[in-house]
Amino acid sequence: MTLAPFASIAAETRGREHPHPGGETRGPRSPFQRDRDRIIHSTAFRRLRSKTQVFIAPDGDFYRTRLTHSLEVAQIGRVLARALALDEDLTEALCLAHDIGHPPFGHAGERALSEAMAHAGGYDHNAHAVRVVARLESPYCAHEGLNLTWEMLEGMAKHNGPVAAPNWALAEVDRAFPLALGQWPSLEAQVANLADDIAYDNHDIDDGLRSGFLDLDQLLELDFVADLWRRVEARFPNAPRERQLRELVRDQIGLMVNDVIATTADRAQGLASSEDVREAGRPTAAFSGAMATQERRLKTFLYDKLYYHEDQITTAERAREVVAKLFAAYSQDAETMPLHWRKALPEQEPERSRHICDFIAGMTDRYAIEQCARIYGRLPEGLSNV
Repeated sequence: MTLAPFASIAAETRGREHPHPGGETRGPRSPFQRDRDRIIHSTAFRRLRSKTQVFIAPDGDFYRTRLTHSLEVAQIGRVLARALALDEDLTEALCLAHDIGHPPFGHAGERALSEAMAHAGGYDHNAHAVRVVARLESPYCAHEGLNLTWEMLEGMAKHNGPVAAPNWALAEVDRAFPLALGQWPSLEAQVANLADDIAYDNHDIDDGLRSGFLDLDQLLELDFVADLWRRVEARFPNAPRERQLRELVRDQIGLMVNDVIATTADRAQGLASSEDVREAGRPTAAFSGAMATQERRLKTFLYDKLYYHEDQITTAERAREVVAKLFAAYSQDAETMPLHWRKALPEQEPERSRHICDFIAGMTDRYAIEQCARIYGRLPEGLSNV
């Protein structure tokens, strides 16, 4: 496929922090294909299968985790990239890696680490994702990190837009391998960010309805959702309710995807290179004004009815306490850490706290629960709300 002039060109990559002696020789893959494969083969990516998406440590097999969410984001991202003639491999890699910095228990765990790390530079899952792939995940003999391309690291660092005040983790990587943090990222990174929004806006509805936390009648108070629902009922009047609901979610994803394609193609007119995208001074990939308004209303609904549901808040607080207790235990007694982490524990601050944070952030929900039970003598209660 011929790429658009504003797409990222793999053959013109700005390279890797650690150049490969003799070039990249393992098979006929582009640099961005290698990035994608390195993410897929990483232990940090595999751990996403047991990290919270919406529901903490879910017992049911039907609910999404960070891993299944990331796969769904990648599918949407590839559709957008292909329609816009962008590099699909870079887009897919960014989608797969976008949540790789999340700690156990999702945002509840992130809040606990942010509080515990206040004296040591704080914690941010986006910055930690860059730290994971550039420093912590180190399967190679010649260097630390996965040694991803500049375009991949740039996209992970600022898929939400330019970063004016990077925290310590991102600043550390940026000093070694400058990522032009003040500019907009590639269009592939911008598309990956919107694919994330589309995926969780709609798939969280699916999980919320399945769990009973969301009620269809409440959802239909949103007029644009009600319009879609009436069309689904008209097309499939005799279908079971569960199938109609799945059709509703698919229809809404389709509307959002088509809206992004049309709006982005219009905003990209006149852009002659990926550098034009970075220097545009605004996002190039976007929802239309009308769809952006609807999407904000949908997010508000999800926060009100699902993410901030009373049961969710109670469970999230218990999860936050687990992470806080782990940080306190490891800080007070290094003997509570596994040997290989204990042997590498620095004596001085803030490096010591950051090392502990790295260990906890890499945990799955289940491993964090097991560690807390091992240290404190009993399993934490109330850590599954479905």
